[in-house]
Amino acid sequence: MSRNRVMQVAIWTVALLATRLAGQQIAAEAVSPPKTQLDKITDPLVRVLVTKGLMTEYEALEIAASDSNQQRTTLALVLRKKGILTNAELENIIGPALAKSTATELALHPANLNPAPAIQPVAATAVPAPVPPATPGPSAAPQALTATPPPAPTVIAAVAPVRVLPLDPPVKDGLVPAFKAGAVKITPYGFLKATGVNDTSSPNGDDFPFVGIFLGSTSILNTGPSANPEFHLKARATRLGANFEWPDVSPKLSFTGRVEADYEGNFSEVDNRDVSSIRSNAFQLRLAYVRMDYAATNKTDVFFEGGQDWTLFGSSALPNLLETTFLGAYYGDVWERSPQIRSGFIQKLGGSRNFKFSPEVAIMMPSTGQIEKLGSLGLEGQIAQAEREGADSDRPELEARAVLQFQLDKAPAVAPAQLIWSGFYARRRSITTSSDYGTPTASCSANPEICATYQAAFPAGFTNSSKLYGNQLAVQLPTRWATLVASAYFGGDMRFFFGGQVNSFYTNTAGLSNPITFASVDGGPLAAAGAPTLGTNAAGQVVVAPQQPIRSFGGFVNLGLPLSRWFNANPKGHNAGWQLYLHAGKDQVVHSDLTNPNAGAVANTLSPLPLLMGKLYAVTLYYKVNPWCTFAVEQSIYASRLAPGINYTIAGVPSNEWQDHRTEFGPVFTF
Repeated sequence: MSRNRVMQVAIWTVALLATRLAGQQIAAEAVSPPKTQLDKITDPLVRVLVTKGLMTEYEALEIAASDSNQQRTTLALVLRKKGILTNAELENIIGPALAKSTATELALHPANLNPAPAIQPVAATAVPAPVPPATPGPSAAPQALTATPPPAPTVIAAVAPVRVLPLDPPVKDGLVPAFKAGAVKITPYGFLKATGVNDTSSPNGDDFPFVGIFLGSTSILNTGPSANPEFHLKARATRLGANFEWPDVSPKLSFTGRVEADYEGNFSEVDNRDVSSIRSNAFQLRLAYVRMDYAATNKTDVFFEGGQDWTLFGSSALPNLLETTFLGAYYGDVWERSPQIRSGFIQKLGGSRNFKFSPEVAIMMPSTGQIEKLGSLGLEGQIAQAEREGADSDRPELEARAVLQFQLDKAPAVAPAQLIWSGFYARRRSITTSSDYGTPTASCSANPEICATYQAAFPAGFTNSSKLYGNQLAVQLPTRWATLVASAYFGGDMRFFFGGQVNSFYTNTAGLSNPITFASVDGGPLAAAGAPTLGTNAAGQVVVAPQQPIRSFGGFVNLGLPLSRWFNANPKGHNAGWQLYLHAGKDQVVHSDLTNPNAGAVANTLSPLPLLMGKLYAVTLYYKVNPWCTFAVEQSIYASRLAPGINYTIAGVPSNEWQDHRTEFGPVFTF
């Protein structure tokens, strides 16, 4: 019996069995199409499924409109979305490789930063479905549908983007649980990752690439007698999570959720770990949210979500890099995870390329990411400006995103393409109380009489604020030969989103006489250009100097090449898992903001280090041994450039630019 015939018999068997089990309960929810529409559907099995209410007219016509060689695959995927087929049964019918390559449409990807689509799960805003696409998981063995062995994969999957927003609502009762807690279905997932790293220059002493601020150096701009090369081995990128599904009596409501954590945090600070702290990484929260979906029609899904998830701004498109601890932060990739409440809808537009559109809005925790000196204040710094200045604005951060998805390339095992816009707007506020006047700053101590006059003008203290904003355009364009993911952004005070070269805001003293800086309740910078300041205007009045965001722009281009598909490797062999990625990214401060003379000596709060630009170039090669194990090697160049006229001292030689040539390699095991 031919392979196609085996697939046809298997699909017919499962579909007809599901028809008998579903009975009239599902049929009552559906409306049979008019005879004139049924006449266009020539496949007898599809006609039966429509008549029985197991498939909508729209879905049937979509199957009929697809290429004749792909109709069986399309039918199997539709049945999987409806929960009639399990993941294991789908793999039995169309093969593991093809099933995994199309799982972007079917599953919530359980992480954000995967080395490759076949390596580890990917974070998403969609709700969980049975098993992560790159993770086979501990599911039960499939039951044989026929006496014939299941068909082997016939094509090597194209490169899938590291997407975080598959535009498909969940399938009600679609999560295949590993176990249950009462009526709640739970499926764990994760990966184990161990890599060795060699950096030609790592003055910060980190095991991940950080922007060119030498925090560990006693002389900030100096690496010492050498470029300070380092070698690290780490396993703290290991990640654990679980998908959840709660039952509901309504056939139109689905409740799903996720909890995820990793070991990327700092080391524990306790006596019994001081000596061995290097292997005592903290297990910290990444994601924790619940989502409700309402199937308003067979083309429209309305959803609501609350918890900690990926931000709408920036996180919509991510590069595929092996180094995921900071994932291009301050080198052209803007992203974050944040507490939020959001809502939106998914609309199927149809057409030959299966267009879908999803707009959504959210309120987020307003966070500025602004601290006096990164890495120097510990917990005090983390809960001071990084949290307070946003919360003290007394308003949420507003974010929005719109996504248009379509099938750019109709070849087998190619993920859909997406065009994305996202944006955010927020405010921060610093507070100087009358008690803070008792904490003298250098400028106040040098001018006590003027300082006393200013304090008398504002006896209860004063406040100051500035805005945070950003816009991003991104594309994800998968084809059978290559997959392009690109992002471009522009905004102000993007430090929390890892943009703007660690800059945040500055105090503009233009037109003011005798500016005096003061302390604030959030531990803000006392001597830097962002300090709260009072001055005298041209009319002789004492006024608060305005604060303004430091603007920045950047983006990245990430190109994935399916080498095994190029060279027509055997999909069943061990050479089917070769992929190559080329990456370039850049993050840059608007030069006039960085060198604004009205902002004092420097705009960057990490005085005297005015960072102008961060650049990243990377080449990553992946070899997937099997669905559970992948080996990878990455060669990259991270570079930070200072404002013109300011130099580092690299191994005793002045240079305007610092570079780290980084090599990272190791395996990733998924489950």
